[in-house]
Amino acid sequence: MKEYFNLQIKLIGRKFREIGLHPILAIILLMVALIALSIYAYKKTEFAPYILSFLALSFIMKLSEVKRNEFLKTIFKSNEHIKIRIIENLILTIPFLIILLFFYSYFEASLLLLISIIFAIKSMKSDYKFTIPTPYFKKPFEFTIGFRKTFYLIPLAYILTVISISVNNFNLGIFSFLLVFVVYFSYYFKPEEEYFVWSFDANPKSFLLYKIKTALMQSTYFVLPIALTLSYFYLSEILLVLLFLIIGYTFLIFFIVAKYSTYPDEIGIVQGIILALSIFFPPILLMIIPLLFNQSQKRLNYLLQ
Repeated sequence: MKEYFNLQIKLIGRKFREIGLHPILAIILLMVALIALSIYAYKKTEFAPYILSFLALSFIMKLSEVKRNEFLKTIFKSNEHIKIRIIENLILTIPFLIILLFFYSYFEASLLLLISIIFAIKSMKSDYKFTIPTPYFKKPFEFTIGFRKTFYLIPLAYILTVISISVNNFNLGIFSFLLVFVVYFSYYFKPEEEYFVWSFDANPKSFLLYKIKTALMQSTYFVLPIALTLSYFYLSEILLVLLFLIIGYTFLIFFIVAKYSTYPDEIGIVQGIILALSIFFPPILLMIIPLLFNQSQKRLNYLLQ
């Protein structure tokens, strides 16, 4: 287990060096940025603890990718694998927990800790012996495959919505709302095989627009009921619900174009930094998405003409 974490440290260090930063300096800069953005968020909005939790879960979901965990299970024993996954999630979560606790957001910190542990343990149970039905079509494959791997998180979000209404906590309702979007974002962390892109009879622009249009439509299946429920029980906050709905859809588009902007490689550290900045200042996406869209077209040119 020690060797595994040493290897991960070396790999992360190599990625930082590739963008011209010493690993220690990069970590210091990231921590300073996180603290500064957290202070700014707490000063500007009451949703700061949920924004921080949203950011933490975005990173945690990347570690919960099924193929990655299947590979780890072939190397480590069951109990070792669980320990590794819990430690990994805690390493990512602890900076956010410290900030949440510093600002007395005890409930949000507890919820984030619980979900991070659930994500670590649940990845062990990915071999289901029955086919889980989905409301999605076969294309694009992200939602069909992704839903079967993360279906248990959708009821969790709905339960949190019900709790938010029963205790009259609108912020918790928004958190449950965003949790569904985080699940959808995770569908785009891993690039597919080149064959699945090449098989589309479309140019890069049409391919990307098709992916975006279908993702927006299919993500609505489970997002819209929560949005409508919150709007009904918190009628005075309906504009805020609509705003978060638009932000969620915008981030979904970001993840799609970010995925293909580095294709066939995985989403990198640069995109992760952009994501962190965008969460605290979403309007920046209006500039970033077109840039990533153009970059995606260039990356896909060799497969789609």
